[in-house]
Amino acid sequence: MFNRATLVNQLKENTDWDVIVIGGGATGLGVALDSVSRGFKTLLLEQVDFAKGTSSRSTKLVHGGVRYLAQGNIDLVKEALYERGLMLKNAPHLVGDQSFIIPNYSWWDSFFYTIGLKVYDFLSGKLSFGKSSRISKDETETRLKTLKKKRLKGGVVYHDGQFDDSRLAINLAQTCIEHGATVLNHFKVTNLLKNDTGKICGVQAVDSETKASYTLNSRAVINATGVFTDDVLKMDNAQAKDKIRPSQGVHVVLDKSYLPGNDAIMIPKTKDGRVLFLVPWHNRVVVGTTDTLMESHSLEPKALSQEVEFIIETANAYLTKPVGKQDVLSIFAGLRPLAAPKDNSEKTKEISRSHKIIKSKSGLITITGGKWTTYRRMAQDTINRVIKLGKLPNAKCITKTLLIHGADGALDKSEHLYVYGSDKKYIIALIKKSPELGEKLHERLEFTKAEVVWAIRNEMARTLDDVLARRVRVLFLDAKVAVEIAPVVASILATELGRNEAWEKEQIASFTKIASHYIL
Repeated sequence: MFNRATLVNQLKENTDWDVIVIGGGATGLGVALDSVSRGFKTLLLEQVDFAKGTSSRSTKLVHGGVRYLAQGNIDLVKEALYERGLMLKNAPHLVGDQSFIIPNYSWWDSFFYTIGLKVYDFLSGKLSFGKSSRISKDETETRLKTLKKKRLKGGVVYHDGQFDDSRLAINLAQTCIEHGATVLNHFKVTNLLKNDTGKICGVQAVDSETKASYTLNSRAVINATGVFTDDVLKMDNAQAKDKIRPSQGVHVVLDKSYLPGNDAIMIPKTKDGRVLFLVPWHNRVVVGTTDTLMESHSLEPKALSQEVEFIIETANAYLTKPVGKQDVLSIFAGLRPLAAPKDNSEKTKEISRSHKIIKSKSGLITITGGKWTTYRRMAQDTINRVIKLGKLPNAKCITKTLLIHGADGALDKSEHLYVYGSDKKYIIALIKKSPELGEKLHERLEFTKAEVVWAIRNEMARTLDDVLARRVRVLFLDAKVAVEIAPVVASILATELGRNEAWEKEQIASFTKIASHYIL
């Protein structure tokens, strides 16, 4: 079902679609799933790989946004908390409860955050992940063993969600296909088709692997390309004004010893007025994020030295175990597709994170803004808008209760294969059939060769970057090790895909270049 040749053949058999979605990040995949589950003939095209951009570079949180609550954006927080609850129900193998502790160094902080988080609890309603509570200095010290104790008054515990972003994206792509959509990565839209009246009626696209070109007709074309939104808008109208201003968020990944317990830390006020999180993730610690307005966008954004220094400096202000650049296992940068500021006085942290749906004169529909937590609601609103415009017949949204591929009971992190959910048994079966696939990719890693084979055969991985960045998350967890194992993984890829030695070498060279952005 997830075989690329089979999916490409569907393009040859079908040139007419109800909905074509451009972009395979959280937003595009959500839109495609909403569309196909309503019964519409749906095609999604992604220029590189699912979640290649922003959607694999998040803080790994499914959250309402405590910061937005402090800004008084109650509606956004309430909507996100509701969607957080649905994500837990629909993808329980990837989304789980994470306890956060806000350390308090003044009695006022203790009072302020206790009250504020009670409001957060209240807004969660029936979909609460757990009640917040004030804890003593002793309990805070016991639970956060590496936290600085000087002047510590206590802490406030609250609950939010945590997940694996690109794993969820892959599962969303699989769910789309299971419901009848055609979903393709490494397939670039090169042009928008228009009829005699100047209305959008389809796209031209090129298969990046074969260089074959396709002309595809559609009743609705949806631009869900995140920071590349303006590129598609200019494809429609060369004079279109920029709608997006990318804001860069950087994270560093540290060894688990920096946060040995199960709790995350939320630092509510940094010197730039943002919040900083230290979150346990895949037996490491993700620390971030920053907010830097950028002039341009890229598929591989690079962390600025001042962003890295800011994160390390802020972490060191709270941790007893010193963090140095040499301790960083990986560093990743993502670009948020923020609405372009009206003027220079508008700070990125104050720009609304609400999503926006734009209808161009040509009929092109663009969905921008939002965040991972609200991807489902963004998709629902987008397809509702397309229906309202008369491009599609009325059909009810069913994604509130639609289980995502892999959904299988509650999250159990006792061993690392948990992210595969109901697919876990097939990976174990692969190892039983071929015991050599049970070998670890590296002595410092928990991942096995079987996971690489599974990613290629069943998760549409086509390149070394697809495997090591977004299927088996090594690049995000230990970038130097990812470079070390690249030849082994490239060899498995070449065997599975029937590629030659020259292709293998090209893959290693290309991946090594990408990985250089993740190494300090």
